[in-house]
Amino acid sequence: MSVGMEKRIELEMRGRDASKIKELNLDNCRASEFEGLTSDFCSLESLSLINIGLQSLNGFPKLPALRKLELSDNRISTGLKALQGCPKLEALSLSGNKIKDIDALEPLKELKNLKSLDLFNCEVTNVDDYREQVFKILSQITYLDGFDVDDKECEDYDEEDVEEVDGEGDDDDEEDEDEDEDGDDDEVDEEDDDEEDDEEDEEDFEPGSGGLDDEDEDGEVEAEDGEDDDDEDDEDGEPEVRGQKRKLEEEDGEA
Repeated sequence: MSVGMEKRIELEMRGRDASKIKELNLDNCRASEFEGLTSDFCSLESLSLINIGLQSLNGFPKLPALRKLELSDNRISTGLKALQGCPKLEALSLSGNKIKDIDALEPLKELKNLKSLDLFNCEVTNVDDYREQVFKILSQITYLDGFDVDDKECEDYDEEDVEEVDGEGDDDDEEDEDEDEDGDDDEVDEEDDDEEDDEEDEEDFEPGSGGLDDEDEDGEVEAEDGEDDDDEDDEDGEPEVRGQKRKLEEEDGEA
């Protein structure tokens, strides 16, 4: 058994202050008038009243922050002027109601922010040139029954698509990080190669490895060999001098 609107509102509030509530769902409760729904819900942005048995909007409260209103599957035929107390209303669904004439929509002209209006399964949709007439009267709306004036379907904002896009962005970031890490590894490898080349160059100049030290040793050996040759010449020269001296002494004695 369905509960009344006032009881349902009490259950939905769960002890919260009316001025703090931004969304309220009262679908399928039973109400002939707006019991418990007052202007105290000043922060309410979304209100759903699907299939609650409404025949009129008389007594509908002023809701200055309301942006979305669901009134589908009720018995409303007139009285849309009551919605003028919701100046920020952007989306209104009246599908499945008893609206028969285009003129019943006239009060909605005052809702300057209204962008989307649904009248599915209302008798008014059978009027000749229905769409053209509604777009003419309500020039501020973009979508009527889910399509714009050029019969282009409304594309709803899908949060799941946004999450998928964010996920792809994360994958790209991870790929960039991997590339950066690879680049760092390449730089480290280049530094290691440079250090190895320096070490090899140092080894080429170590003593005994055929470098400059070996040439110095060879030079010292040649110098020592030269000194030995000079000593031998000096030794060979001394006997000749002594022999000449003796020959001169003998010649002097004969004389």
